Amino acid sequence: MSEKIIEVNHLVKTFGKNEVLKDIDFSVSEKDVTCIIGASGSGKSTLLRCINLLETPTSGQILFHGEDILSRKFSVTSYRAKVGMVFQSFNLFSNMSVLKNCMIGMTKVLKISNEEAEKKAIYYLNKVGMAPYLNARPSQISGGQKQRVAIARALAMEPEVILFDEPTSALDPQMVGEVLEVMRNLAKEGMTMIVVTHEMAFARDVSNRVIYMANGVICEEGTPEQIFGNPQKQETKDFLSRFIRS
Repeated sequence: MSEKIIEVNHLVKTFGKNEVLKDIDFSVSEKDVTCIIGASGSGKSTLLRCINLLETPTSGQILFHGEDILSRKFSVTSYRAKVGMVFQSFNLFSNMSVLKNCMIGMTKVLKISNEEAEKKAIYYLNKVGMAPYLNARPSQISGGQKQRVAIARALAMEPEVILFDEPTSALDPQMVGEVLEVMRNLAKEGMTMIVVTHEMAFARDVSNRVIYMANGVICEEGTPEQIFGNPQKQETKDFLSRFIRS
């Protein structure tokens, strides 16, 4: 049995009187590719933002290797270095080159020398097919290329887990494939990933676990074969029927 890296226990998140996450429980083990699917507004992105502490949970517990990340003595900075995040809107620094975007986390957070950071950044940019664009600014490259740079930036920190928040939703259809291909390759290499996505074929073919969320709860979870091939809940069947023609 692989060690559990992240455990989410009884997680609740409210914004004012609006309860966005209601008693969420799940765990992620090493090399898991967990895809979280569901309609817009079901709480998927809020869940990821709680796991990365971009939102503070209202109650419940998130453990990283058994340690409570909400504890006062827990180091959020070192945690974020180990749990990378790729956003749907890329979040690149517009005033920096592709290379510098990939180096900054290593030099500022990991305190790696410029020479070492540059070497690692070039390695990971090459891995996602972006080495020819080292000196380009984000404004000079396509959306798909920006997202590949964002993935390289996350990889350069050499994290244990990468969270992907709808990484293809801001892209033109022809650019979606190039980003999903990078993610497929990462999954093959054993990268632990939690992916919020509307790409049902990716969830079905690449993940080893699928979580279907609706109205702030985990409605159903299981292997891709179970969720796509034999869903148990009517809500899951209704949701999937919109994406998959029988």
